[in-house]
Amino acid sequence: MELKFIDPRSLKDNPDKARRSKSSPQADALLLATIKAVGIVQPPVVAAEADGGNGFVIDEGHRRVTQAIAAGLEEIAVLVVSRAEDGGAMRSLVTTIAHEQLNPVDQWRAIERLVALGWTEDAIGIALAQPVRQIKKLRLLANVLPAMLDHMAKGDMPDERQLRTIAAASLDEQKEVWKAHKPAKGDRQASWWAIANGLAKTRMFARDASFGDDLAQAYGISWVEDLFAPADQDGRYTTDVEAFLGAQQEWMTQHLPKKGVITETNTWGEAKLPPKAERVYGTPKKSDHTAMYLDRDGKVKSVQFRMPDAKNARGKAAEDAGGDEAVVVSRPRPDVTRKGIEMIGDLRTDALHEALSRAPVEDDTLLALLVLAFAGQNVRVDSGAGGDFRHGGRFGRHAAALFDAEGKFAFDTDTLRIAARGVLIDVLSCRENISKSGIVAVVAGGAIGADGFLANMGTEDFLSCLSRPALEASCADTPVLPRARVKDTRAALVEHFKEGHFVHSAALFAPDAMSLSQLTKSAVAEVEDDDPGAEGTAGQDRLVDGETADEVEEGYREAAE
Repeated sequence: MELKFIDPRSLKDNPDKARRSKSSPQADALLLATIKAVGIVQPPVVAAEADGGNGFVIDEGHRRVTQAIAAGLEEIAVLVVSRAEDGGAMRSLVTTIAHEQLNPVDQWRAIERLVALGWTEDAIGIALAQPVRQIKKLRLLANVLPAMLDHMAKGDMPDERQLRTIAAASLDEQKEVWKAHKPAKGDRQASWWAIANGLAKTRMFARDASFGDDLAQAYGISWVEDLFAPADQDGRYTTDVEAFLGAQQEWMTQHLPKKGVITETNTWGEAKLPPKAERVYGTPKKSDHTAMYLDRDGKVKSVQFRMPDAKNARGKAAEDAGGDEAVVVSRPRPDVTRKGIEMIGDLRTDALHEALSRAPVEDDTLLALLVLAFAGQNVRVDSGAGGDFRHGGRFGRHAAALFDAEGKFAFDTDTLRIAARGVLIDVLSCRENISKSGIVAVVAGGAIGADGFLANMGTEDFLSCLSRPALEASCADTPVLPRARVKDTRAALVEHFKEGHFVHSAALFAPDAMSLSQLTKSAVAEVEDDDPGAEGTAGQDRLVDGETADEVEEGYREAAE
Protein backbone atom coordinates (compact mmCIF):
# COMPACT_ATOMS: atom_id res chain seq x y z
CA MET A 1 0.00 0.00 0.00
CA GLU A 2 1.36 3.42 -0.95
CA LEU A 3 0.10 6.97 -0.35
CA LYS A 4 0.32 9.27 -3.40
CA PHE A 5 -0.90 12.72 -4.38
CA ILE A 6 -2.58 12.64 -7.82
CA ASP A 7 -4.69 14.96 -9.91
CA PRO A 8 -8.26 13.57 -9.47
CA ARG A 9 -8.98 14.23 -13.15
CA SER A 10 -6.40 11.60 -14.16
CA LEU A 11 -8.13 8.82 -12.25
CA LYS A 12 -10.29 6.39 -14.22
CA ASP A 13 -13.65 4.99 -13.15
CA ASN A 14 -13.97 1.27 -12.47
CA PRO A 15 -16.58 -0.11 -14.92
CA ASP A 16 -17.46 -2.85 -12.38
CA LYS A 17 -18.11 -0.61 -9.39
CA ALA A 18 -20.67 -1.80 -6.86
CA ARG A 19 -22.75 1.40 -6.70
CA ARG A 20 -24.42 2.01 -10.04
CA SER A 21 -27.53 3.94 -9.13
CA LYS A 22 -27.12 7.69 -8.75
CA SER A 23 -26.93 9.13 -5.25
CA SER A 24 -29.37 11.82 -4.20
CA PRO A 25 -28.56 15.50 -4.95
CA GLN A 26 -28.72 16.25 -1.23
CA ALA A 27 -26.03 13.64 -0.44
CA ASP A 28 -23.77 14.96 -3.20
CA ALA A 29 -24.21 18.56 -2.01
CA LEU A 30 -23.33 17.56 1.56
CA LEU A 31 -20.17 15.72 0.45
CA LEU A 32 -19.11 18.68 -1.73
CA ALA A 33 -19.51 21.12 1.17
CA THR A 34 -17.47 18.82 3.46
CA ILE A 35 -14.62 18.58 0.90
CA LYS A 36 -14.53 22.35 0.44
CA ALA A 37 -14.38 22.87 4.20
CA VAL A 38 -11.91 20.19 5.39
CA GLY A 39 -10.85 18.33 2.27
CA ILE A 40 -11.03 14.56 1.76
CA VAL A 41 -10.81 12.88 5.16
CA GLN A 42 -10.38 9.30 3.91
CA PRO A 43 -8.31 8.93 0.72
CA PRO A 44 -9.86 6.96 -2.15
CA VAL A 45 -8.36 3.54 -2.89
CA VAL A 46 -6.94 3.08 -6.40
CA ALA A 47 -5.06 0.35 -8.26
CA ALA A 48 -2.70 0.41 -11.21
CA GLU A 49 -4.25 -0.38 -14.58
CA ALA A 50 -4.03 -4.08 -15.38
CA ASP A 51 -3.90 -3.75 -19.18
CA GLY A 52 -0.44 -2.16 -19.36
CA GLY A 53 -1.46 1.47 -18.89
CA ASN A 54 0.34 3.84 -16.54
CA GLY A 55 -2.78 5.29 -14.96
CA PHE A 56 -4.82 4.35 -11.90
CA VAL A 57 -8.34 2.92 -11.61
CA ILE A 58 -10.62 3.81 -8.70
CA ASP A 59 -11.58 0.86 -6.49
CA GLU A 60 -13.23 2.86 -3.69
CA GLY A 61 -14.31 6.49 -3.48
CA HIS A 62 -15.89 7.34 -6.85
CA ARG A 63 -18.15 9.96 -5.22
CA ARG A 64 -15.22 11.53 -3.33
CA VAL A 65 -13.20 11.87 -6.55
CA THR A 66 -16.17 13.34 -8.42
CA GLN A 67 -16.91 15.93 -5.73
CA ALA A 68 -13.17 16.77 -5.41
CA ILE A 69 -13.15 17.66 -9.11
CA ALA A 70 -16.33 19.71 -8.55
CA ALA A 71 -14.60 21.52 -5.65
CA GLY A 72 -11.70 22.46 -7.96
CA LEU A 73 -8.96 20.56 -6.07
CA GLU A 74 -5.78 20.21 -8.13
CA GLU A 75 -4.43 17.31 -6.14
CA ILE A 76 -5.79 14.73 -3.70
CA ALA A 77 -4.26 11.95 -1.63
CA VAL A 78 -4.97 8.38 -2.75
CA LEU A 79 -4.00 4.94 -1.46
CA VAL A 80 -2.47 2.73 -4.15
CA VAL A 81 -3.05 -0.99 -3.43
CA SER A 82 -2.36 -4.13 -5.41
CA ARG A 83 -5.29 -5.44 -7.46
CA ALA A 84 -7.14 -8.42 -5.92
CA GLU A 85 -7.92 -11.56 -7.90
CA ASP A 86 -11.57 -10.54 -8.18
CA GLY A 87 -10.63 -7.05 -9.37
CA GLY A 88 -11.46 -5.57 -5.97
CA ALA A 89 -15.17 -6.46 -6.26
CA MET A 90 -15.60 -7.69 -2.68
CA ARG A 91 -13.58 -4.78 -1.20
CA SER A 92 -15.62 -2.30 -3.23
CA LEU A 93 -18.89 -3.85 -2.06
CA VAL A 94 -17.95 -3.94 1.63
CA THR A 95 -16.62 -0.37 1.80
CA THR A 96 -19.52 1.00 -0.21
CA ILE A 97 -22.01 -0.54 2.21
CA ALA A 98 -20.01 0.84 5.14
CA HIS A 99 -20.08 4.43 3.80
CA GLU A 100 -23.69 4.58 2.62
CA GLN A 101 -26.36 1.89 2.27
CA LEU A 102 -26.43 0.55 -1.26
CA ASN A 103 -29.51 0.64 -3.40
CA PRO A 104 -31.06 -2.86 -3.05
CA VAL A 105 -30.80 -3.50 -6.80
CA ASP A 106 -27.09 -2.57 -6.77
CA GLN A 107 -26.56 -4.95 -3.86
CA TRP A 108 -28.31 -7.82 -5.68
CA ARG A 109 -26.23 -7.24 -8.80
CA ALA A 110 -22.98 -6.91 -6.84
CA ILE A 111 -23.49 -10.28 -5.13
CA GLU A 112 -24.31 -11.98 -8.43
CA ARG A 113 -21.14 -10.46 -9.90
CA LEU A 114 -19.07 -11.89 -7.01
CA VAL A 115 -20.42 -15.37 -7.79
CA ALA A 116 -19.47 -14.90 -11.42
CA LEU A 117 -15.93 -13.98 -10.27
CA GLY A 118 -15.55 -17.24 -8.34
CA TRP A 119 -16.86 -16.40 -4.86
CA THR A 120 -18.96 -19.10 -3.22
CA GLU A 121 -22.23 -18.30 -1.46
CA ASP A 122 -20.75 -19.43 1.87
CA ALA A 123 -17.74 -17.12 1.47
CA ILE A 124 -19.93 -14.15 0.52
CA GLY A 125 -22.13 -14.81 3.55
CA ILE A 126 -19.12 -14.83 5.88
CA ALA A 127 -17.66 -11.64 4.35
CA LEU A 128 -20.97 -9.74 4.61
CA ALA A 129 -22.06 -11.34 7.92
CA GLN A 130 -25.21 -12.63 6.23
CA PRO A 131 -26.80 -16.13 6.31
CA VAL A 132 -26.24 -18.22 3.20
CA ARG A 133 -30.02 -18.40 2.72
CA GLN A 134 -30.12 -14.59 2.52
CA ILE A 135 -27.34 -14.61 -0.09
CA LYS A 136 -29.31 -17.14 -2.17
CA LYS A 137 -32.41 -14.96 -1.95
CA LEU A 138 -30.49 -11.86 -3.07
CA ARG A 139 -29.05 -13.82 -5.99
CA LEU A 140 -32.57 -14.83 -7.00
CA LEU A 141 -33.63 -11.18 -6.99
CA ALA A 142 -30.62 -10.23 -9.14
CA ASN A 143 -32.02 -12.43 -11.93
CA VAL A 144 -35.28 -10.48 -12.23
CA LEU A 145 -35.88 -8.98 -15.67
CA PRO A 146 -33.26 -6.21 -16.18
CA ALA A 147 -35.90 -3.71 -17.27
CA MET A 148 -37.75 -4.28 -13.97
CA LEU A 149 -34.52 -3.97 -11.98
CA ASP A 150 -33.71 -0.66 -13.68
CA HIS A 151 -37.14 0.66 -12.70
CA MET A 152 -36.77 -0.62 -9.11
CA ALA A 153 -33.39 1.12 -8.87
CA LYS A 154 -35.19 4.43 -9.34
CA GLY A 155 -36.93 3.95 -6.00
CA ASP A 156 -40.22 2.27 -7.04
CA MET A 157 -40.00 -1.08 -5.23
CA PRO A 158 -42.73 -3.73 -4.94
CA ASP A 159 -43.52 -5.22 -1.55
CA GLU A 160 -41.92 -8.50 -0.49
CA ARG A 161 -44.95 -10.64 -1.44
CA GLN A 162 -45.04 -9.18 -4.93
CA LEU A 163 -41.25 -9.44 -5.23
CA ARG A 164 -41.24 -13.15 -4.38
CA THR A 165 -43.91 -13.80 -7.03
CA ILE A 166 -41.96 -11.89 -9.69
CA ALA A 167 -38.63 -13.55 -8.83
CA ALA A 168 -40.17 -17.06 -8.98
CA ALA A 169 -41.36 -16.58 -12.58
CA SER A 170 -39.23 -17.26 -15.65
CA LEU A 171 -37.66 -14.41 -17.59
CA ASP A 172 -39.91 -15.06 -20.59
CA GLU A 173 -43.01 -14.78 -18.41
CA GLN A 174 -41.67 -11.63 -16.75
CA LYS A 175 -40.96 -10.11 -20.15
CA GLU A 176 -44.51 -10.69 -21.40
CA VAL A 177 -46.16 -9.30 -18.26
CA TRP A 178 -43.81 -6.30 -18.07
CA LYS A 179 -44.59 -5.51 -21.70
CA ALA A 180 -48.29 -5.39 -20.85
CA HIS A 181 -48.03 -3.47 -17.54
CA LYS A 182 -44.87 -1.37 -17.70
CA PRO A 183 -45.44 2.28 -16.70
CA ALA A 184 -45.92 4.86 -19.40
CA LYS A 185 -43.39 7.59 -20.03
CA GLY A 186 -43.44 10.12 -17.24
CA ASP A 187 -45.10 7.69 -14.82
CA ARG A 188 -42.73 6.91 -11.94
CA GLN A 189 -44.77 4.09 -10.44
CA ALA A 190 -45.42 0.66 -11.88
CA SER A 191 -48.53 -1.38 -11.16
CA TRP A 192 -46.70 -4.06 -9.21
CA TRP A 193 -49.98 -5.59 -8.07
CA ALA A 194 -51.04 -6.23 -11.68
CA ILE A 195 -47.56 -7.50 -12.58
CA ALA A 196 -47.44 -9.92 -9.63
CA ASN A 197 -51.02 -11.04 -10.31
CA GLY A 198 -50.13 -11.84 -13.93
CA LEU A 199 -47.16 -13.96 -12.80
CA ALA A 200 -48.87 -15.71 -9.87
CA LYS A 201 -49.16 -19.50 -10.03
CA THR A 202 -50.84 -22.00 -7.75
CA ARG A 203 -48.26 -23.55 -5.44
CA MET A 204 -48.51 -27.01 -3.90
CA PHE A 205 -46.13 -27.32 -0.95
CA ALA A 206 -44.01 -30.33 -0.03
CA ARG A 207 -45.06 -29.99 3.61
CA ASP A 208 -48.64 -30.77 2.52
CA ALA A 209 -47.63 -33.89 0.53
CA SER A 210 -48.41 -37.29 2.02
CA PHE A 211 -46.48 -39.14 -0.70
CA GLY A 212 -42.74 -39.74 -0.59
CA ASP A 213 -39.84 -39.32 -2.95
CA ASP A 214 -40.74 -42.46 -4.94
CA LEU A 215 -44.11 -41.10 -6.07
CA ALA A 216 -42.62 -37.64 -6.54
CA GLN A 217 -40.10 -39.10 -9.00
CA ALA A 218 -42.78 -41.23 -10.68
CA TYR A 219 -44.91 -38.16 -11.36
CA GLY A 220 -41.93 -35.99 -12.34
CA ILE A 221 -42.34 -33.53 -9.46
CA SER A 222 -39.36 -31.23 -8.91
CA TRP A 223 -39.43 -29.24 -5.70
CA VAL A 224 -38.39 -25.58 -5.75
CA GLU A 225 -37.11 -23.89 -2.58
CA ASP A 226 -39.07 -20.82 -1.49
CA LEU A 227 -36.27 -18.62 -0.19
CA PHE A 228 -38.77 -16.05 1.12
CA ALA A 229 -40.39 -18.53 3.51
CA PRO A 230 -39.32 -18.64 7.18
CA ALA A 231 -36.02 -20.46 7.63
CA ASP A 232 -37.52 -22.97 10.11
CA GLN A 233 -40.31 -23.96 7.69
CA ASP A 234 -40.21 -26.36 4.75
CA GLY A 235 -40.75 -23.94 1.89
CA ARG A 236 -40.35 -26.38 -1.00
CA TYR A 237 -43.15 -26.20 -3.56
CA THR A 238 -44.15 -27.15 -7.11
CA THR A 239 -46.43 -25.44 -9.62
CA ASP A 240 -47.28 -28.74 -11.36
CA VAL A 241 -50.69 -29.02 -9.71
CA GLU A 242 -51.90 -31.97 -11.81
CA ALA A 243 -48.86 -34.09 -10.92
CA PHE A 244 -49.12 -33.18 -7.21
CA LEU A 245 -52.81 -34.08 -7.00
CA GLY A 246 -52.23 -37.27 -9.00
CA ALA A 247 -49.51 -38.39 -6.57
CA GLN A 248 -51.78 -37.57 -3.61
CA GLN A 249 -54.60 -39.61 -5.15
CA GLU A 250 -52.33 -42.59 -5.72
CA TRP A 251 -51.05 -42.36 -2.14
CA MET A 252 -54.62 -42.40 -0.83
CA THR A 253 -55.40 -45.44 -3.01
CA GLN A 254 -52.37 -47.29 -1.61
CA HIS A 255 -53.14 -46.39 2.03
CA LEU A 256 -56.93 -46.74 1.97
CA PRO A 257 -58.25 -48.42 5.16
CA LYS A 258 -60.33 -51.58 5.02
CA LYS A 259 -63.60 -49.67 5.28
CA GLY A 260 -62.30 -46.56 3.62
CA VAL A 261 -63.54 -44.62 0.60
CA ILE A 262 -62.05 -41.81 -1.47
CA THR A 263 -64.54 -39.01 -1.92
CA GLU A 264 -64.76 -35.50 -3.32
CA THR A 265 -65.43 -32.17 -1.64
CA ASN A 266 -68.50 -29.97 -1.73
CA THR A 267 -68.77 -26.22 -2.29
CA TRP A 268 -67.54 -25.49 1.24
CA GLY A 269 -64.49 -27.74 0.90
CA GLU A 270 -65.91 -30.49 3.11
CA ALA A 271 -66.04 -34.19 2.29
CA LYS A 272 -69.10 -35.44 0.39
CA LEU A 273 -70.46 -38.30 2.45
CA PRO A 274 -72.82 -40.99 1.09
CA PRO A 275 -76.57 -40.41 1.40
CA LYS A 276 -77.91 -40.93 4.93
CA ALA A 277 -74.36 -41.14 6.32
CA GLU A 278 -73.74 -39.59 9.75
CA ARG A 279 -70.36 -38.04 10.48
CA VAL A 280 -68.67 -39.32 13.61
CA TYR A 281 -67.06 -36.59 15.71
CA GLY A 282 -66.17 -38.75 18.70
CA THR A 283 -64.29 -42.01 18.96
CA PRO A 284 -65.09 -44.17 15.92
CA LYS A 285 -66.26 -47.79 16.21
CA LYS A 286 -64.90 -50.76 14.30
CA SER A 287 -68.00 -50.76 12.10
CA ASP A 288 -67.54 -47.12 11.08
CA HIS A 289 -66.13 -46.03 7.72
CA THR A 290 -63.36 -43.61 6.82
CA ALA A 291 -63.66 -41.05 4.00
CA MET A 292 -60.38 -39.71 2.58
CA TYR A 293 -60.34 -36.58 0.42
CA LEU A 294 -58.17 -33.70 -0.74
CA ASP A 295 -58.93 -30.26 0.61
CA ARG A 296 -58.52 -27.00 -1.30
CA ASP A 297 -54.77 -26.89 -0.52
CA GLY A 298 -54.24 -30.43 -1.80
CA LYS A 299 -53.78 -31.90 1.71
CA VAL A 300 -55.00 -35.43 2.45
CA LYS A 301 -57.77 -35.26 5.03
CA SER A 302 -59.98 -37.96 6.49
CA VAL A 303 -63.26 -38.09 8.41
CA GLN A 304 -65.20 -40.96 9.97
CA PHE A 305 -68.83 -41.61 9.20
CA ARG A 306 -71.48 -44.13 10.16
CA MET A 307 -74.10 -45.72 7.93
CA PRO A 308 -77.61 -46.42 9.31
CA ASP A 309 -78.47 -50.05 10.09
CA ALA A 310 -80.27 -51.87 7.29
CA LYS A 311 -83.93 -52.70 8.06
CA ASN A 312 -85.54 -56.02 7.21
CA ALA A 313 -89.12 -56.49 6.13
CA ARG A 314 -90.36 -56.69 9.72
CA GLY A 315 -88.67 -53.41 10.63
CA LYS A 316 -86.01 -55.04 12.83
CA ALA A 317 -82.35 -54.07 12.59
CA ALA A 318 -80.21 -56.37 10.49
CA GLU A 319 -77.18 -58.09 11.92
CA ASP A 320 -73.92 -56.24 12.22
CA ALA A 321 -72.52 -58.19 9.26
CA GLY A 322 -75.20 -56.78 7.08
CA GLY A 323 -73.80 -53.28 7.59
CA ASP A 324 -70.86 -54.14 5.36
CA GLU A 325 -73.18 -54.17 2.36
CA ALA A 326 -73.54 -50.40 2.64
CA VAL A 327 -69.87 -49.74 1.88
CA VAL A 328 -69.60 -46.97 -0.65
CA VAL A 329 -67.53 -47.49 -3.76
CA SER A 330 -64.34 -45.44 -3.66
CA ARG A 331 -63.71 -42.75 -6.22
CA PRO A 332 -60.08 -42.96 -7.34
CA ARG A 333 -58.47 -40.36 -9.52
CA PRO A 334 -60.29 -40.34 -12.89
CA ASP A 335 -58.44 -41.64 -15.94
CA VAL A 336 -58.76 -38.20 -17.56
CA THR A 337 -58.61 -34.97 -15.56
CA ARG A 338 -60.92 -32.01 -15.99
CA LYS A 339 -58.37 -30.27 -18.20
CA GLY A 340 -58.16 -33.42 -20.33
CA ILE A 341 -61.95 -33.50 -20.68
CA GLU A 342 -61.88 -29.88 -21.85
CA MET A 343 -59.16 -30.71 -24.39
CA ILE A 344 -61.23 -33.66 -25.64
CA GLY A 345 -64.21 -31.32 -26.03
CA ASP A 346 -62.18 -28.90 -28.16
CA LEU A 347 -60.66 -31.68 -30.28
CA ARG A 348 -64.06 -33.32 -30.75
CA THR A 349 -65.63 -30.04 -31.81
CA ASP A 350 -62.90 -29.33 -34.36
CA ALA A 351 -63.19 -32.85 -35.79
CA LEU A 352 -67.00 -32.61 -35.88
CA HIS A 353 -66.91 -29.29 -37.72
CA GLU A 354 -64.28 -30.60 -40.15
CA ALA A 355 -66.39 -33.67 -40.87
CA LEU A 356 -69.51 -31.55 -41.36
CA SER A 357 -67.60 -29.46 -43.88
CA ARG A 358 -65.90 -32.20 -45.89
CA ALA A 359 -67.21 -35.70 -45.12
CA PRO A 360 -69.82 -37.20 -47.50
CA VAL A 361 -73.24 -37.05 -45.83
CA GLU A 362 -76.50 -38.36 -47.31
CA ASP A 363 -79.33 -35.87 -47.66
CA ASP A 364 -81.64 -37.74 -45.32
CA THR A 365 -78.86 -37.96 -42.72
CA LEU A 366 -78.10 -34.28 -43.12
CA LEU A 367 -81.69 -33.25 -42.51
CA ALA A 368 -81.96 -35.67 -39.60
CA LEU A 369 -78.86 -34.14 -38.05
CA LEU A 370 -80.30 -30.68 -38.51
CA VAL A 371 -83.34 -31.70 -36.49
CA LEU A 372 -81.08 -33.37 -33.94
CA ALA A 373 -78.90 -30.28 -33.60
CA PHE A 374 -81.74 -28.11 -32.41
CA ALA A 375 -82.30 -30.53 -29.52
CA GLY A 376 -78.85 -29.56 -28.19
CA GLN A 377 -78.35 -28.11 -24.73
CA ASN A 378 -76.72 -24.97 -26.10
CA VAL A 379 -79.47 -24.05 -28.57
CA ARG A 380 -81.83 -21.19 -27.78
CA VAL A 381 -84.05 -19.89 -30.58
CA ASP A 382 -86.58 -17.09 -30.15
CA SER A 383 -89.41 -17.32 -32.68
CA GLY A 384 -90.08 -13.61 -32.55
CA ALA A 385 -93.65 -14.03 -31.37
CA GLY A 386 -92.73 -12.03 -28.27
CA GLY A 387 -90.96 -9.34 -30.29
CA ASP A 388 -87.45 -10.48 -29.28
CA PHE A 389 -85.20 -11.10 -32.29
CA ARG A 390 -81.84 -10.87 -30.54
CA HIS A 391 -81.16 -14.60 -30.46
CA GLY A 392 -80.81 -16.70 -33.59
CA GLY A 393 -79.33 -13.82 -35.61
CA ARG A 394 -76.24 -15.92 -36.35
CA PHE A 395 -78.33 -18.23 -38.56
CA GLY A 396 -79.47 -15.40 -40.83
CA ARG A 397 -76.38 -15.71 -43.02
CA HIS A 398 -77.27 -19.31 -43.77
CA ALA A 399 -80.87 -18.45 -44.58
CA ALA A 400 -79.78 -15.57 -46.86
CA ALA A 401 -78.14 -18.09 -49.20
CA LEU A 402 -81.56 -19.61 -49.91
CA PHE A 403 -82.86 -16.41 -51.60
CA ASP A 404 -82.07 -15.27 -55.13
CA ALA A 405 -81.07 -11.77 -56.26
CA GLU A 406 -84.72 -10.72 -56.56
CA GLY A 407 -85.52 -11.72 -53.01
CA LYS A 408 -87.40 -14.88 -53.94
CA PHE A 409 -87.07 -18.03 -51.91
CA ALA A 410 -85.24 -20.15 -54.46
CA PHE A 411 -82.22 -22.43 -54.15
CA ASP A 412 -80.64 -25.53 -55.64
CA THR A 413 -79.70 -28.75 -53.88
CA ASP A 414 -76.03 -27.83 -53.47
CA THR A 415 -76.89 -24.47 -51.89
CA LEU A 416 -79.24 -26.19 -49.46
CA ARG A 417 -76.56 -28.68 -48.48
CA ILE A 418 -74.01 -25.93 -47.83
CA ALA A 419 -76.50 -23.97 -45.73
CA ALA A 420 -77.45 -27.08 -43.74
CA ARG A 421 -73.80 -27.88 -43.04
CA GLY A 422 -73.20 -24.30 -41.89
CA VAL A 423 -76.15 -24.43 -39.50
CA LEU A 424 -74.92 -27.71 -38.03
CA ILE A 425 -71.44 -26.27 -37.54
CA ASP A 426 -72.86 -23.27 -35.67
CA VAL A 427 -75.10 -25.42 -33.48
CA LEU A 428 -73.25 -28.62 -32.60
CA SER A 429 -70.42 -28.36 -30.08
CA CYS A 430 -68.62 -30.68 -27.66
CA ARG A 431 -66.75 -27.95 -25.77
CA GLU A 432 -66.87 -28.02 -21.97
CA ASN A 433 -68.62 -24.66 -21.55
CA ILE A 434 -72.00 -23.05 -22.19
CA SER A 435 -71.85 -24.04 -25.89
CA LYS A 436 -71.84 -27.79 -25.16
CA SER A 437 -74.62 -29.56 -27.08
CA GLY A 438 -74.49 -32.69 -24.97
CA ILE A 439 -75.04 -36.24 -26.18
CA VAL A 440 -76.58 -35.12 -29.49
CA ALA A 441 -73.22 -33.79 -30.71
CA VAL A 442 -71.58 -37.14 -29.95
CA VAL A 443 -74.33 -38.97 -31.87
CA ALA A 444 -73.88 -36.59 -34.81
CA GLY A 445 -70.11 -37.12 -34.85
CA GLY A 446 -70.54 -40.90 -34.86
CA ALA A 447 -73.09 -40.73 -37.68
CA ILE A 448 -70.77 -38.89 -40.09
CA GLY A 449 -67.46 -40.51 -39.10
CA ALA A 450 -65.92 -37.56 -37.25
CA ASP A 451 -63.53 -39.98 -35.50
CA GLY A 452 -61.41 -39.91 -38.65
CA PHE A 453 -60.92 -36.16 -38.31
CA LEU A 454 -59.67 -36.16 -34.70
CA ALA A 455 -56.21 -34.63 -34.32
CA ASN A 456 -53.23 -36.49 -32.88
CA MET A 457 -53.63 -36.62 -29.10
CA GLY A 458 -50.20 -38.18 -28.46
CA THR A 459 -48.85 -34.86 -27.21
CA GLU A 460 -47.31 -33.77 -23.92
CA ASP A 461 -50.25 -31.45 -23.16
CA PHE A 462 -52.90 -34.17 -23.41
CA LEU A 463 -50.97 -37.16 -22.09
CA SER A 464 -50.13 -35.18 -18.94
CA CYS A 465 -53.88 -35.18 -18.22
CA LEU A 466 -54.04 -38.99 -17.97
CA SER A 467 -53.68 -40.98 -14.77
CA ARG A 468 -51.00 -43.61 -14.49
CA PRO A 469 -53.34 -46.59 -15.32
CA ALA A 470 -54.81 -44.72 -18.29
CA LEU A 471 -51.33 -43.72 -19.51
CA GLU A 472 -50.03 -47.27 -19.25
CA ALA A 473 -53.15 -48.55 -21.02
CA SER A 474 -52.29 -46.21 -23.90
CA CYS A 475 -49.08 -48.23 -24.42
CA ALA A 476 -51.16 -51.12 -25.76
CA ASP A 477 -50.60 -51.92 -29.44
CA THR A 478 -47.35 -49.93 -29.31
CA PRO A 479 -43.73 -50.97 -28.73
CA VAL A 480 -43.60 -48.58 -25.75
CA LEU A 481 -43.33 -50.30 -22.37
CA PRO A 482 -44.47 -48.60 -19.14
CA ARG A 483 -41.59 -47.01 -17.22
CA ALA A 484 -41.06 -46.74 -13.50
CA ARG A 485 -41.74 -43.02 -13.69
CA VAL A 486 -44.93 -41.61 -15.20
CA LYS A 487 -42.90 -38.77 -16.71
CA ASP A 488 -40.69 -41.24 -18.64
CA THR A 489 -43.67 -43.24 -19.92
CA ARG A 490 -45.31 -40.05 -21.15
CA ALA A 491 -42.11 -38.88 -22.87
CA ALA A 492 -41.74 -42.25 -24.64
CA LEU A 493 -45.34 -42.11 -25.89
CA VAL A 494 -44.90 -38.55 -27.13
CA GLU A 495 -41.79 -39.59 -29.03
CA HIS A 496 -43.57 -42.66 -30.47
CA PHE A 497 -46.62 -40.73 -31.67
CA LYS A 498 -44.60 -37.78 -32.99
CA GLU A 499 -44.88 -39.19 -36.50
CA GLY A 500 -47.96 -41.30 -35.82
CA HIS A 501 -51.55 -40.74 -34.73
CA PHE A 502 -53.11 -41.45 -31.35
CA VAL A 503 -56.72 -40.98 -30.28
CA HIS A 504 -57.79 -41.73 -26.72
CA SER A 505 -60.85 -43.93 -26.40
CA ALA A 506 -62.59 -41.27 -24.28
CA ALA A 507 -62.48 -38.87 -27.26
CA LEU A 508 -64.23 -41.19 -29.73
CA PHE A 509 -67.75 -40.25 -30.82
CA ALA A 510 -69.37 -43.20 -29.05
CA PRO A 511 -72.49 -42.23 -27.06
CA ASP A 512 -73.19 -44.27 -23.94
CA ALA A 513 -76.53 -45.93 -23.42
CA MET A 514 -77.23 -44.10 -20.15
CA SER A 515 -76.98 -40.66 -21.77
CA LEU A 516 -79.21 -41.75 -24.64
CA SER A 517 -81.77 -43.15 -22.21
CA GLN A 518 -81.77 -39.85 -20.29
CA LEU A 519 -82.38 -37.99 -23.54
CA THR A 520 -85.35 -40.26 -24.28
CA LYS A 521 -86.71 -39.91 -20.76
CA SER A 522 -86.46 -36.13 -20.89
CA ALA A 523 -88.40 -36.10 -24.15
CA VAL A 524 -91.15 -38.30 -22.66
CA ALA A 525 -91.26 -36.16 -19.53
CA GLU A 526 -91.69 -32.98 -21.57
CA VAL A 527 -94.62 -34.52 -23.48
CA GLU A 528 -96.26 -35.59 -20.22
CA ASP A 529 -95.72 -32.16 -18.66
CA ASP A 530 -97.30 -30.45 -21.68
CA ASP A 531 -100.31 -32.81 -21.69
CA PRO A 532 -103.30 -30.87 -20.30
CA GLY A 533 -105.35 -34.04 -20.08
CA ALA A 534 -102.75 -36.21 -18.38
CA GLU A 535 -104.78 -36.58 -15.19
CA GLY A 536 -107.84 -38.74 -15.46
CA THR A 537 -107.41 -39.44 -19.18
CA ALA A 538 -105.21 -42.53 -19.10
CA GLY A 539 -105.48 -44.61 -22.26
CA GLN A 540 -106.81 -41.69 -24.37
CA ASP A 541 -104.97 -39.80 -27.13
CA ARG A 542 -104.19 -36.14 -26.51
CA LEU A 543 -106.23 -33.72 -28.65
CA VAL A 544 -104.39 -31.07 -30.70
CA ASP A 545 -106.76 -28.49 -32.20
CA GLY A 546 -109.55 -31.03 -32.26
CA GLU A 547 -107.42 -33.89 -33.64
CA THR A 548 -105.71 -36.77 -31.90
CA ALA A 549 -101.93 -36.97 -31.71
CA ASP A 550 -101.91 -39.97 -34.08
CA GLU A 551 -103.82 -37.99 -36.70
CA VAL A 552 -101.39 -35.07 -36.45
CA GLU A 553 -98.39 -37.39 -36.77
CA GLU A 554 -99.94 -39.05 -39.81
CA GLY A 555 -100.44 -35.62 -41.37
CA TYR A 556 -96.73 -34.86 -40.89
CA ARG A 557 -95.82 -38.10 -42.66
CA GLU A 558 -98.03 -37.28 -45.64
CA ALA A 559 -96.51 -33.77 -45.90
CA ALA A 560 -93.01 -35.22 -45.83
CA GLU A 561 -93.89 -37.66 -48.62
